[in-house]
Amino acid sequence: MTTAEKSRKKHYKENTARERMISFCGELERWEPRPYPCRCFVLCFRPLCPLANSEFASPSPLRKSTAQPWCCLLRRAAGLSRSSMAALAFTHQNFLQFTPKLTPSKPKLKPKRTKTKLSIQTIPTSPQASFTDQFVLQLADSLEDSLPSSSSLPLQKLRDNSSETLVSTQWPSRKDESFRFTDTSFIKNSDIKPISRPPESLAFLDVSSDAQFKSFDFVDGFLVDSSFDSSNFPDGVYVGSLLKLSSEGILKRVCEFLGDFEWGDLFWSVNGLGAPDVTVVYVPEGCRVENPIYLKYISVEGGDGGSKKMPVSNPRVFVLVEKGGEVGIVEEFVGKEGSECYWTNSVLEVVVGEGGKVRHSYVQRQSLSAAHIKWTSVRQESTSTYELVEVSTGGKLSRHNVHVQQVGSDTVTELTTFHLSVGDQTQDLHSRIILDHPRGYSQQLHKCIVAHSSGQAVFDGNVKVNRYAQQTDAGQLTRSLLLEPRATVNVKPNLQIIADDVKCSHGAAISDLEDSQLFYFQARGIDLETARKALVFSFGAEVIDRLPYAFVQKQAKDHVKELLESTGKGSS
Repeated sequence: MTTAEKSRKKHYKENTARERMISFCGELERWEPRPYPCRCFVLCFRPLCPLANSEFASPSPLRKSTAQPWCCLLRRAAGLSRSSMAALAFTHQNFLQFTPKLTPSKPKLKPKRTKTKLSIQTIPTSPQASFTDQFVLQLADSLEDSLPSSSSLPLQKLRDNSSETLVSTQWPSRKDESFRFTDTSFIKNSDIKPISRPPESLAFLDVSSDAQFKSFDFVDGFLVDSSFDSSNFPDGVYVGSLLKLSSEGILKRVCEFLGDFEWGDLFWSVNGLGAPDVTVVYVPEGCRVENPIYLKYISVEGGDGGSKKMPVSNPRVFVLVEKGGEVGIVEEFVGKEGSECYWTNSVLEVVVGEGGKVRHSYVQRQSLSAAHIKWTSVRQESTSTYELVEVSTGGKLSRHNVHVQQVGSDTVTELTTFHLSVGDQTQDLHSRIILDHPRGYSQQLHKCIVAHSSGQAVFDGNVKVNRYAQQTDAGQLTRSLLLEPRATVNVKPNLQIIADDVKCSHGAAISDLEDSQLFYFQARGIDLETARKALVFSFGAEVIDRLPYAFVQKQAKDHVKELLESTGKGSS
């Protein structure tokens, strides 16, 4: 028998076996033979099907000829589409709602005599239900009901996109890598109430004598119109509501970037859905703003310590600096005196044009019973500069997500942060810097003090130098000071380098005060308690001194000293 005849005979046998399996499964359509079962069959039904674990365990002619009909049979018997099968392949929770039970008979050597009894039991629930989190859906519904429909197309588009994202997003847990050390159940177990309107009385708004510049006040997430005063800004600068923006040119530029961010998590989407408005800061091309734009966020409404009531506010600010522009942004988050419980969920988007510069100061000193979650997204074009100085001391749960994307060459990024935990607090910083172009520069310094046995600090810093970011200079350093035996800090410095012509470094240090430093003070007649206070304060003062404005420095230093002194009295 010639080779051609053998080949024709082989194909005839395969086609005959294939047609027999088509007849067995009731399939009348034609299909292309596959050497292995399709992806959704392997991931969904192989753990549940004894026949799949036996006959399909190794490549064989039977596997090649029967894999596709089995998958089609199971899919059609369950009444699922191909897209539903593909979706089932990426979640294991659907097994609880849709579980095929197969009872095959022992397979015969001849496929035509194989008899298989198939019984499928389903629970009358939608397969898509497991993709959603009921708590998140309830939160999304309450946010939508708390705000009126927007007449602004960009704002309504932001809300619609955020709503679509929330439908398929789960509430973060400790099983998620980005929340492995951050417990958000404190928020989930509370009675969350979106704030639908600002307080009627604004008598509590007073101008601090230390403030050199008038602030733009946000009360429970709403920008107070009476605080507007643009007379101190150059022509072309706009600071105000997106809903009241009349310039079509500025509105068009804002719409190009607003909400265009793919790295956001659930809290980013919650803010996009629940933001009552977007405050726009626009700096035209070549304009330098001498006085900083002072944004003050005040939380008024809150629940008592014994109740589970947690009002939530969602302020959102968008900053656009055109080519060659320069501006300073000061953000201060405060609350009323006391230990009221509330949730501030803030977002700041910054776009720095070519050759522009943004100096960002961020001070957070809210209630020690509050939840504070903030997102800062930065987009830098070529030869631009972004500088962040952060001092965070408040909140029972405080988390800051910083994402910086360098989309041009010769960009400069500097992140300097200081976190202080003086009680049962969690201070969390998650930063991500992505360098995609040559001659980029980034420096990050993170310092934290945990001065309570139940306190915790978290740092997850990621610097990614991609292939074309040659001649990059990137540095990262985190230093933590633990003042109590059971104080906890979790640090994860991460430097990913794909380019080969770079200068990068990173480091981490965790310690208590060194005995040699204390001895240096005591040898000069300074008592031990005073020496400890001086060393602890100077540890954080390195970051506070980098705040570019004197009145912000003074407020931050006074507040840190007060917290450290109260901690010393409590421990004594």
